[in-house]
Amino acid sequence: MIDIDTTLTPKDLSASLKEMWRLSAIKIRALEDRWDADAGAPVFTVEGKYSSRGWTEWTQGFQFGAALLQFDVTGDEEMLTLGRDRTRDRMAPHVTHFGVHDHGFNNVSTYGNLRRLMSEGKIPDNAWEREFYDMALKASGAVQARRWTDLDGDLGYVYSFNGPHSLFVDTLRTLRAMAVAHLLGHRLSGEHDESVSLLARMVRHIRATDKYIVFYGEGRDSYDEWGRTCHEAIFNLNDGQFRCPSTQQGYSAFSTWTRGQAWALTGSAELLELFNEMDDADFAETLPRAEVMAILERCARATSDHYIENTPTDGVCYWDTGAPGLANLPDHKTSPSDPFNDFEPIDSSASAIAAQGLIRLGGYLDGKGDSEAATKYRQAGLTVLRRLLEEPYLSTDESHEGLLLHSIYHRPNGWDHIPAGHTVPHGESCMWGDYHLREAALLVQRQADGQPPYRFFNGFL
Repeated sequence: MIDIDTTLTPKDLSASLKEMWRLSAIKIRALEDRWDADAGAPVFTVEGKYSSRGWTEWTQGFQFGAALLQFDVTGDEEMLTLGRDRTRDRMAPHVTHFGVHDHGFNNVSTYGNLRRLMSEGKIPDNAWEREFYDMALKASGAVQARRWTDLDGDLGYVYSFNGPHSLFVDTLRTLRAMAVAHLLGHRLSGEHDESVSLLARMVRHIRATDKYIVFYGEGRDSYDEWGRTCHEAIFNLNDGQFRCPSTQQGYSAFSTWTRGQAWALTGSAELLELFNEMDDADFAETLPRAEVMAILERCARATSDHYIENTPTDGVCYWDTGAPGLANLPDHKTSPSDPFNDFEPIDSSASAIAAQGLIRLGGYLDGKGDSEAATKYRQAGLTVLRRLLEEPYLSTDESHEGLLLHSIYHRPNGWDHIPAGHTVPHGESCMWGDYHLREAALLVQRQADGQPPYRFFNGFL
């Protein structure tokens, strides 16, 4: 269980954030100087150097989006040029990629960040450039919404790369693609010119995820507990019936893959922030706004509670709460995390994602006047982030291309590098872990500096 520091403030992290941003710039430049674009997108490091790993193309937006986050904080024009030029030259295939559900990761991290920076007055507002970003974001949101499976009960989901039978937990966070497209006034045009509300599809997906992916201790199966998540829900497309929970990257369908949980935690918290800023009238084609927000709040609270209860005291989690090797670490919930143990790997990328969600949920609840819960979640997020900004998690070796160490991609498939003489992967980084450490750092950096809050939808409302 996380030992939450209730006295920690964003300003307390200022020195650590400054050092992280210094290292971040070095690593962005190193990867840019070495990476061969013909190799595809970088995914994770092997012995400190980024490598690609073909499965789906979902990480390139993090590569170029990282430079835009760096510019946001430091004002480094070199980073702006890098992020803008690479977005223009290399991201178009991701806008119209019909084979993935990950549009919010690739395209909101690039086109969306550029559009946000323009709206925030951090880069010049050129009409043609704004329209370029808007067109990309509208197309991306519509392509994501087109990847759709209908379910009974006015439910449905953006299906994963596994196919129309598969609902992933990850997608709750990447719905931000449909969100910004909707905020730009866009709709999906279907067969016979059917006009489809992107917001309505988002809400149907949220409800399906809530019903089949997130658990609330209501006896759905023998392992149902408050805040547990499964990675995947499988449906029989002949009749639309739910068949079973499943997983691709977790240990089992009945344990919690922590990165999936983190996606749900942060995705629900971000959508709470967004819907809180919208009007009731926006929800005319779907459930009332209050009902949708109640679903999201329960999801965010439950997953946050489970994360806090099942994570080591310093806030950095193992890759799956049911991983079998944890039986050899009986004190893993009451001791600090140990990325160098011989039994199960840490996944720091899950913790970087979760830190942001916890802080955002705390801020949302503070606005509602629930100060006790707000303090719990906000301070838990700050506690997690503080640890990630320290060694051995922050990569201080300037020759290592990663920023956040001890992340995991696919433990069941054995894709992660295991150093010689060891039995467990450690010491490596991944694109999403590095990006989400920067994103959490940007969120807290703005709080420490007294700046307006960082939100993905800034300037779209």
